Amino acid sequence: MGRRPQALPFLCACALAACARSGASGSATAAAPQVAHVGQPAPAWTEQTLGGSKLSLSDLHGKAVYLNLFATWCEPCNEEAPDINDLQRTLGPRGLQVVGVDILENATKAAQFRKEHHLVYPVVVDSGTLRDQYRVNGLPVHVFIDRSGNVARIVIGEMSAAEMRSAAERLLE
Repeated sequence: MGRRPQALPFLCACALAACARSGASGSATAAAPQVAHVGQPAPAWTEQTLGGSKLSLSDLHGKAVYLNLFATWCEPCNEEAPDINDLQRTLGPRGLQVVGVDILENATKAAQFRKEHHLVYPVVVDSGTLRDQYRVNGLPVHVFIDRSGNVARIVIGEMSAAEMRSAAERLLE
């Protein structure tokens, strides 16, 4: 028993080293996934919409973009959906484009969520790209991208309707 406490730091260091190596590519040409940072250009992405077409961030160039990263099982995500939908209805004519991003579920669940909440904005099913770009480790995640394509704000966790509206309107100024 006396040896275990001494071995624990060594074992932890080995585990961390193994994790670091597992993320490294064996190819010198493989690029690391781009990670989003506030004040910098939003990472590029292309995902499939529920309608079967492809949607890319580049398709939304010139618009203020509000990415709502959610999952159907997430209670706060369900609670926020009507407020986010209202933002698209009221601020869409001024240039806001909301995009729902279902994190690692399937199109059937995402479509059910969209129908249940009567969403008027597009929903994509993330293949893991957006999850990795925005380092999602909890839901919901709110990403606000300005008309120039720069990440203006990232919020992890619930937002009130007033907070969402304020963040979206700042993008439209």
